[in-house]
Amino acid sequence: MSSPLASPVAPIAPTNAKIESDFDSVSVVLPAYNEEDIIEQVVLQCAGYLEGAAPDYEIVVVNDGSRDRTGAILDALNAQNPRIRPIHQANKGYGGALQTGFKHATKAHVFFMDSDNQFDIREMDKLIPHLKDHDVVLGYREHRQDHLGRKFNALGWRTLVDLLFGLGVRDIDCAFKIFRRERLMMALPESEGAMINTEMLVKLKRRDVRWVEVPVTHYPRVGGKATGANLKVIIKAFKELLRLHRKLRNF
Repeated sequence: MSSPLASPVAPIAPTNAKIESDFDSVSVVLPAYNEEDIIEQVVLQCAGYLEGAAPDYEIVVVNDGSRDRTGAILDALNAQNPRIRPIHQANKGYGGALQTGFKHATKAHVFFMDSDNQFDIREMDKLIPHLKDHDVVLGYREHRQDHLGRKFNALGWRTLVDLLFGLGVRDIDCAFKIFRRERLMMALPESEGAMINTEMLVKLKRRDVRWVEVPVTHYPRVGGKATGANLKVIIKAFKELLRLHRKLRNF
C-alpha cells in the first residue's frame, strides 16, 4: 500500500483579492471521526489555502475516537507540517470535539468547518472581509445538499430554537463560521452534542456580539458517514436544548 502522503496538494491562492488587511492569524478547527477516506485531502487543501490567506495559521484537527486510520494519517501529516496539530481523544461526539479544538486554538481568529469535504476552505474569502465590521461571521448553506429528512429536522430545530431564544439565524448548525478569538472565549460551549452551535450563538447574542450571515456552497458528502441524523443524537440534542433554556434564562 502506498503512503497516504505521496501526492501533496500544492498551495491554493485566495480566490478573492479583497481580504481584511489585519487578517493574518487564524486557527482552523476540524472535528474528525472515521474520515480516513478524505481527511488527508481536506487538511492539505486547508494548509494550501492558508499559506496564502493567513501566514500565521494552525490547523487543529480533533480526532474524536476514530476507529479507522484517521489518527495515523493525521500524525503523518503533522510530521510533514507541524502547523497541522492533531489532538487525539476518546469519542465525545461532535460538540465535544469542537470544544477540544476551541480550547487548543491559539491564534487571533478561530474558524471551524466539518472535515467531511462538504465545504471548500477557499470560501473563507467570502467571510473574511466582513470581519472589518463584525466579530463573528456565520456561513449558511445556500443550497443544502442533504436528504429531505435532514432538511426537515433542521427546519424543526430552527423553529424551536427561535421560539425559545429568538436567535433568528437562518442556518444555525452550518459548520462554516469564523470568530474573533476573544469573542469565542466569551461563549465557550459546554454542550458535547448537536447543541453546540445553538449554545454559542445564544451566549453571543446575550452579550450583544454583532454577527453577519454569508451564503456558502454546500457539497454532497462523498466519503465517511454522517451521524447528525442518528436518533440518539437528536434525542440528546433536545434534552440539551431544554437544559440550556433553563440555564441561560439569566445569562
